[in-house]
Amino acid sequence: MSGIRFTLLARDGAARRGRIETAHGTVETPAFMPVGTAATVKALTVEMVRATGAEIVLGNTYHLMLRPGAERIARLGGLHRFMNWSGPILTDSGGFQVMSLASLRRLEERGVIFRSHLDGSLHELTPERAVEIQHLLDADIAMQLDECLKLPASPAEMERAMELSLRWAERAKRAFAPRPGYGLFGIVQGGTDAALRARSAAGLRQIGFDGYAVGGLAVGEPQPVMFEVLDGLCPDLPEDRPRYLMGVGKPTDILGAVARGIDMFDCVLPTRSGRTGQAFTRFGPVNMRNARHRDDPRPLDETSDCPAARDYSRAYLHHLVKSGEMLGAILLTWNNVWFYQDLMRRLREAIAAGRFEDFRAAFAADQARGDLPPWRD
Repeated sequence: MSGIRFTLLARDGAARRGRIETAHGTVETPAFMPVGTAATVKALTVEMVRATGAEIVLGNTYHLMLRPGAERIARLGGLHRFMNWSGPILTDSGGFQVMSLASLRRLEERGVIFRSHLDGSLHELTPERAVEIQHLLDADIAMQLDECLKLPASPAEMERAMELSLRWAERAKRAFAPRPGYGLFGIVQGGTDAALRARSAAGLRQIGFDGYAVGGLAVGEPQPVMFEVLDGLCPDLPEDRPRYLMGVGKPTDILGAVARGIDMFDCVLPTRSGRTGQAFTRFGPVNMRNARHRDDPRPLDETSDCPAARDYSRAYLHHLVKSGEMLGAILLTWNNVWFYQDLMRRLREAIAAGRFEDFRAAFAADQARGDLPPWRD
């Protein structure tokens, strides 16, 4: 096997059921990748992450290059050994974090020069260096460096950033060392401009990548706008390669993107929400800070296989959150990541059975019902 291998197993409309084979195992798609920014999925051990059914996690080039350093991780056996995660890992290129976190950025054709948000030290990130760092980390799936333009932006700025990202994609492809089970994804840019997106996709296809990501969405634009971009873009992406929508998102975002042919997702929402007292359930999100939970003996979801959702009362979870106990963040994060993985599993089953739209409608109805207090059930 040269690179990663993607097999399309079933289709239901534009929705796809597939499988990605990598050096560190297989990923069933549609897939949601828990975000492990700094070599950890916040608040969870790797054993807890595995228990949710997650098969792949995401690491971040920017954060890991700054601390503890890619070379140090390589000396310690690579990111898998470093964080004790034996499954596949995708690393993003660091471009988004450079644009959003670093201070004193200077963008050039060669790359971007920036000061660390940690200590102000000066660094340069080029397409070649981004690939090198991800190689040192031993990421199964690496991403090209791209320019993550802040929106709204002028048409001229969107075109400039898209063209620069294309030139960087070419350089990333040349720098990438092909190995069995390892792959490099290109990133489609172009903002909300359909013509720019089409040009970006065509340019990336000509270069040739193991997978194609959609960047520059989930940055505050309305959901219908995101779906409109995907409606126009997905038919331009190769059928025989995985498609990754970066930074998405809410469950309804995921269902809508799967309906349009997207295979892979990541987002900090389930982990960040867990740390701030929000639980995802089959009847919608629940704010565990709300006083109505303080005398409620029910679990979050008695039908769930997740111990956090099934074995602890709402009253106890409310107490933990209100008390600022770290166990509250741990249990709610575990529940949320489990919820997302269960959603993906049921999506895969529905697509394989040809009942994706039925599942989507039933899920929406459950979410619309809301999580009612016990006296209104």
